Amino acid sequence: MSYAFPEPSTRPALAPKTAYLIASGDLRESANVAGWPTQVALESAVTRVLNDLGWQVIRANDVDPATGHGFISSQRMGLEVFKAIPVDAPLIVAEAVWQYSHHVLAGLRTHRGPVLTVANFAGDWPGLVGLLGLNAGLTKMGKDYATIWSADFQDEWFRSGIREWIETGRITHDASHVRALPALPDTPEVELGRALGDQLLADKAIIGVFDEGCMGMYNAIFDDELLNPTGIYKERLSQSALYAEMLAVPDDEADAVGAWLRDRGMSFRLGTDERTELTEAQLRWQFKMYIAALRIADDFGLDAVGIQYQQGLKDLVPASDLAEGLLNSTERPPVLSRDGDRELFAGRALPHFNEADEGVAVDALVTDRVWTAMGLVPDNTLHDVRWGEDYEGDFVWVYEISGSVPGSHLGGWHKAEGWRQDPVFFPAGGSTINGVSRPGELVISRVFIADGVLQADIFRGTAIELPEEETARRKQATNPEWPIAHVVLHGITRDQFMARHKANHAQVVYAPDAATADRALVAKAAMLDRMGIRVNLVGDVRL
Repeated sequence: MSYAFPEPSTRPALAPKTAYLIASGDLRESANVAGWPTQVALESAVTRVLNDLGWQVIRANDVDPATGHGFISSQRMGLEVFKAIPVDAPLIVAEAVWQYSHHVLAGLRTHRGPVLTVANFAGDWPGLVGLLGLNAGLTKMGKDYATIWSADFQDEWFRSGIREWIETGRITHDASHVRALPALPDTPEVELGRALGDQLLADKAIIGVFDEGCMGMYNAIFDDELLNPTGIYKERLSQSALYAEMLAVPDDEADAVGAWLRDRGMSFRLGTDERTELTEAQLRWQFKMYIAALRIADDFGLDAVGIQYQQGLKDLVPASDLAEGLLNSTERPPVLSRDGDRELFAGRALPHFNEADEGVAVDALVTDRVWTAMGLVPDNTLHDVRWGEDYEGDFVWVYEISGSVPGSHLGGWHKAEGWRQDPVFFPAGGSTINGVSRPGELVISRVFIADGVLQADIFRGTAIELPEEETARRKQATNPEWPIAHVVLHGITRDQFMARHKANHAQVVYAPDAATADRALVAKAAMLDRMGIRVNLVGDVRL
């Protein structure tokens, strides 16, 4: 007998004082091409620092002449690139843009050398957003890594961090702002949270997921074995079913949603060019998506719903954000069942977890129940942790989401204006819910996977008002078409947050005043704890 044995795979040998560099990119080539100049600047700056310390940096793959960029743009490409990297090499994952973590997941999971994730800290391209998402994925898989970031790569803090990494394989960050949830006091809020947790564990809840795994966010997929013990189960749905339901929504029902918004003062920047401008046709599709999502949620008895959109639906219909923001609002256009006999989810929001992020799903569902039970407005949303800078002595974060913010967060629908989504990321267009989040007290949180269990970081913040010109500057530095929140975190520095936070997303909900926010935070922590989720208090939190 003669068998065809495979040739053993080999890797190059590692030279002394040599690090390899890779960059995971987007799945959308338009985004990769647009972001490449920013990525080149990041890689040059990082390489220069290592060169100054006597090290060389080898880029693991060349720029592809056909695409004009050097991003790893698919999982298969990632497998091929890692074949050229010594298994024990110090490895830098440099991110100046949004990245799909699964492009490099397989290679990182089996890599034996020290791993460093590094990003720019800028608003124009979301490198720090991509970094936080990648770090969360590495944390979920139990992979050791070091991480660092910089606005200009010339500060001593950044250089010292790189020096520590090449010497030890680690970078030490301050984690003194994080503590485990202590024994909770016997208060009405704790009693409420535990009762709500007991109810969820006994009666259970269903989250509807319109396709998992959006935008390469491995960290945003929660295995059933971790999720189900909390009382939450998944209904796995297809975005094709959502599209089919949209096709069945009559035009007059969709137009009624638009009339409702306009009656409450929302305006839209409209044009006629479908390629670059927002049009009435795009709005009609978004209103149909809103109606379709509610009807499918009613069909399956869902307690929350998540639309992936960024893969698949983006090639068919306008962006899902407007529909998502409507779903997250207690004040929203009424939608009837198909037979017209019932108003669906009357008088309440149907929590939506943007980008099918299941950490957001758990958080949004819990928040909705706690805030509702306390008689508070439960409208909540995720935001991208987008960027930030000092302003008059405070570090003020730019929290932005691609459009799906509840109208109440802006101060009402009359404070919202619909802008067209950027064609680079949203080829079919669609309206955002643009505006500035109103000043107020916030409870902020993130549910994530670490050490093989579900955990929740919960902290406090304040949305502040900035001068109009400063708001305009920050919006122009990021995405002016998206809603923005100016957020000051309580007792958490920029670098403490970046080193700790295990997602590119943060969940945000308002409370009417600081004392109420503190009490609601305690009730939420008690409910999460009762569900079996490990709760961590972050920053200045009053129990």
